[in-house]
Amino acid sequence: MTAAFRARFPMLANTVHLASCSLGARSVDLDAALAAMSDAMADHGAPWHLFEDQVALARTRFAALIGARPDEVAVVPNASVGVYQVASTLDWARRQKVVSTEAEFPSLSHVWLAQRPGGAEIVHVPERAGDVLAADYLSTVDDRTAVVSVPLVTYQHGARLPVAEIAAAAHAVGARVLVDAYQAAGVLPVDVTALGCDYLVAGTLKYLLGLPGLAFLYVRDGLVDDLPPRLTGWFGRVDPFAFDPLRLDFPSGARRFETGTPAVPACYAANAGLGLIGELDLATVRRHVGDLVDSAAAALVERGERVSTPADRGAHVALVDRDPRGMADWLAARRIVVSPRGNTVRLSFHYYNNADDVAAVCAAIADYRGTHA
Repeated sequence: MTAAFRARFPMLANTVHLASCSLGARSVDLDAALAAMSDAMADHGAPWHLFEDQVALARTRFAALIGARPDEVAVVPNASVGVYQVASTLDWARRQKVVSTEAEFPSLSHVWLAQRPGGAEIVHVPERAGDVLAADYLSTVDDRTAVVSVPLVTYQHGARLPVAEIAAAAHAVGARVLVDAYQAAGVLPVDVTALGCDYLVAGTLKYLLGLPGLAFLYVRDGLVDDLPPRLTGWFGRVDPFAFDPLRLDFPSGARRFETGTPAVPACYAANAGLGLIGELDLATVRRHVGDLVDSAAAALVERGERVSTPADRGAHVALVDRDPRGMADWLAARRIVVSPRGNTVRLSFHYYNNADDVAAVCAAIADYRGTHA
């Protein structure tokens, strides 16, 4: 199955793609989807009904991926907008505290920080040697906490956090829980019921094998907002096609968080990627990717490299280096694609990667050290 899946990505014949934590590899399915969009425009002129079908299909496929219902999923432009939509519905006069972490993806952390003028108090639990401890979250959450924001897998060091434990503690004091699953969806099983979260955000351009421009916000069924969403648009109406400029009504489901017209090419691409992921057993993917991550980390440490060592890893290895961009550029010139962030070079693995990719990148890094001593 791994070889058959890899064959859907012809670029891998001459490229070692280890940057899925930033952008997934290009597939024949993605190419076909974009061609289908172009054909629809040529054949139908203004095929909006077909575009709407793509939005609905993406919503349905993502819902199935995370164990939710389609009416619990909003289609949003990116994860930051999804988090803002949640923040805009919270009454900071009632509860002031947001508990986040230093390991939060900065764009999401910035959304929380921007709520300070409205009365929010943002607390960041520490990142310790590339890991984030449940105990640090638990010691910070109290009855003043409005929302706990927690990444399922951290973007830089790849630490997989004990979300269910954190969520249970948050709910015990009446706080809500938002999970960032961007670095997990597509390579790890994600089940919103098992996680116990109220909200979850993820997008399509990384392990979900799509393009930038589309993300999803899961909202637990029955969750009641303190306030209506502050950012809205015609897709956020009970009947978008009523075209009533004088009425602002919100659906009871997650669509109340939607805004304007989604990025249609990203919808086609999302369905290509979600279709590919939907064919896989994600428990099998998790084992396959975990073996590659462990193998790469062990091989690099054996060669004297320094890698982050969180207690539980996601789908990438974080290699510490004094010039991550320089190493990434050097590797790219040899058709090995990695993703530098901060003081690390991220080597990320998907189901299309194999042991030859691990051997190739480890050998190339050894060569890089030899020429940059």
